[in-house]
Amino acid sequence: MTAGFQLGVIGSLTLSVASSVAIVICNKALISTLGFPFATTLTSWHLMVTFFTLHVAQRMRFFEPKAIDGQTVILFGFLNGTSIGLLNLSLGFNSIGFYQMTKLAIIPFTVLLETIFLKKRFSETIKFSLLVLLLGVGIASVTDLKLNLLGSVLSGLAIATTCVGQILTNTIQRKLKVSSTQLLYQSAPYQAAILFATGPFVDQLLTNRSVFAHKYTFPVVAFIILSCLIAVSVNFSTFLVIGTTSPVTYQVLGHLKTCLVLSFGYTLLHDPFTMRNILGILVAIFGMALYSYFSVREGKKKAAGDALPVSQMPDKETEPLVATKDSSDAKKANGVAQD
Repeated sequence: MTAGFQLGVIGSLTLSVASSVAIVICNKALISTLGFPFATTLTSWHLMVTFFTLHVAQRMRFFEPKAIDGQTVILFGFLNGTSIGLLNLSLGFNSIGFYQMTKLAIIPFTVLLETIFLKKRFSETIKFSLLVLLLGVGIASVTDLKLNLLGSVLSGLAIATTCVGQILTNTIQRKLKVSSTQLLYQSAPYQAAILFATGPFVDQLLTNRSVFAHKYTFPVVAFIILSCLIAVSVNFSTFLVIGTTSPVTYQVLGHLKTCLVLSFGYTLLHDPFTMRNILGILVAIFGMALYSYFSVREGKKKAAGDALPVSQMPDKETEPLVATKDSSDAKKANGVAQD
């Protein structure tokens, strides 16, 4: 792993955290203060602005587009768009506590899917650090756990589509040799299309209000534009992080954002904060530190193994190499799909 690659990973993680926290604060003001509750429709606008921004960047030669199989990119775009809509429906039909549990469940399900279908191996230390992280985020953010059949089905579908979508984000970038920018540019129109078509109906179902009948004052329009501009960075950094690390690392990063948002909510917006929140955040941060430490240590061991001198490599005649499904992927940033 080169120094340039490590700096790129750090940069993508930093951009993801900063832009995600910024958009949460912006959207909180838009939804709670200015009374614009149409989250799914707003997400479709985010993706449309992202596509047009990337289109302008492509025309200005900031990156070269790369053709991707049409069926692959359409299915990928629709899958990611559907996962966003299902997460919003899950939030609408479940308690806040159950919705947080849904988000927490994405990590173990991603690990399970990667283990079963991609034959990726997670060490016991990595599993332990993820358990500590999930425990901390659960303590900090999960309150009531009210169950209902429809909400549970929606949550299950949201978990499945999100896990598969994020795994595919990583897999497509690795297998087809496309960058995060190229994949986002190709898929954003399809993600935007499905949310643009279904968003108003989903939002009306959840809020009993029509996005078309809303009064668009200057502050509302200004915050919508600001939210869309920040979303360009959020969407770009999401694909970048998944492509350079892994879906699991992106989910770990997402829970760091949760802790930061809780902290900012307390310090800047004076949201209620208890000792339970503080304890949970501290436990979660400890879990993230463990995950980072073990991931870096295992990465160094892997790099050292790849760099064995010729005299220490196995003799092709006396010790033939057995091809495995993930042997071609062993030297790449992850083992999957995200995103």
